[in-house]
Amino acid sequence: MAAAPRLLAYTRTTAYRHDSIPAAVTALRTLGPFEVTATEDPTAFEHPLDDYAAVVFLSTSGEVLTPAGREHLAAHVESGGGFVGVHAAACTEYDWPYYGDLLGARFARHPAHQPGRAVTEDRTHPATQHLPAVWQFTDEWYDFRTNPRSSTHVLLAADESSYEGGGMGTDHPLAWCHEKGEGRVFYTALGHASEAYEDPDFRAHLLGGISWAARPGATVG
Repeated sequence: MAAAPRLLAYTRTTAYRHDSIPAAVTALRTLGPFEVTATEDPTAFEHPLDDYAAVVFLSTSGEVLTPAGREHLAAHVESGGGFVGVHAAACTEYDWPYYGDLLGARFARHPAHQPGRAVTEDRTHPATQHLPAVWQFTDEWYDFRTNPRSSTHVLLAADESSYEGGGMGTDHPLAWCHEKGEGRVFYTALGHASEAYEDPDFRAHLLGGISWAARPGATVG
């Protein structure tokens, strides 16, 4: 029997810390056939990451990697490893240009945590194939400094008419994927509250994105 794919779940924060991080780690351990190593220790990136099918940044924030850690994360992705960013992963490593390209966009602001609608743009991707055309959800509905659509494959978009305080307009990507070097990258802006990690649709969204990123030979679309 093949060994379960190994995930490195990184939860270090040097800026805002989400109370939902423990729930996110628990969800990762119970989502699927993964062997999960969770850490907040930057020395975990001080050596090659070849043992991991994917690295998952779970609501990290601020500057969380050493220079050597940055090198090893970039090498991991460029050589075919997966990378997954969840929620505040977009609030991370602002001083490292490569990370912005890796993730696809950087966090700008968010309105209050509130119900809204997400529009499913791809009904075939593992992260979104289970979702309805319009998904009712409650979250912070992140705005981003730039629109990632030109450089990524958008899976979900926010319908700003369904909540108060949106700042990106009619084209507001919320979850996306793309290829970086030989690696695969999935990001979802959702996952602010602990309750999200108990929601079956969000859990399936997360599982699909991680499975896609960790699977060798995957293609976008």
